[in-house]
Amino acid sequence: SIASMPGRVEGLEGLDWGRHLGRTEGVPVLNDAHAALLGEVSFGAARGARNVVLLTLGTGVGGAAMVDGHLLRGAVGKAGHLGHVSLDPEGSRDICRTPGSLEDAIGNHNIAVRTGGRFSTTHALVEAFEAGDPFAASVWLRSVRALAAAIVSFGNVLDPEFVILGGGVARSGDSLFRPLRSLLDEWEWRPGGRGLTLVPAELGEWAGAFGAARNSDQRVSPA
Repeated sequence: SIASMPGRVEGLEGLDWGRHLGRTEGVPVLNDAHAALLGEVSFGAARGARNVVLLTLGTGVGGAAMVDGHLLRGAVGKAGHLGHVSLDPEGSRDICRTPGSLEDAIGNHNIAVRTGGRFSTTHALVEAFEAGDPFAASVWLRSVRALAAAIVSFGNVLDPEFVILGGGVARSGDSLFRPLRSLLDEWEWRPGGRGLTLVPAELGEWAGAFGAARNSDQRVSPA
């Protein structure tokens, strides 16, 4: 069952899917980012890889990690909430009580605050950046620097082969990937010259569905 889904279809919290669907063997469940990572590893941008980090850049920043072929779930299932790493201990707290989080540095949810009300969407911010607006460039590149700092940190902790970027903000193309790759070239620790591979997600909005299908292959013993 899903233990916690605050603000998002609370009626599903605690629902016993095995009983609801009449399956005595149980039903495996996982969150959307975990499912998307399984989809991309099984059928998408990191097919066959065993060490992968996924970040979904949208309203917030979702995340998931696979290490040595195992999806990290943690003690209560919250492992992989990479958007809630702290980049500034003096920053304001995000929805998970993390100060100065990655999510608040690049998520679309607070773009109006980060731009002093000038932009209401990250898409509009990036368009202005591409048009040569110096203020937009300052805000956007600050966000990209925060993302780069987080990615090199994940690289040092988890040592992934691939870092996959998905979500609406990741569809900014070269405006995101070019400065981001430049910062990784500058900051990433690459023993023996080998670093992580940064790639865009391939499966789009279907990644979670593919991953959930893959997850359903697991055999679940009845409680």
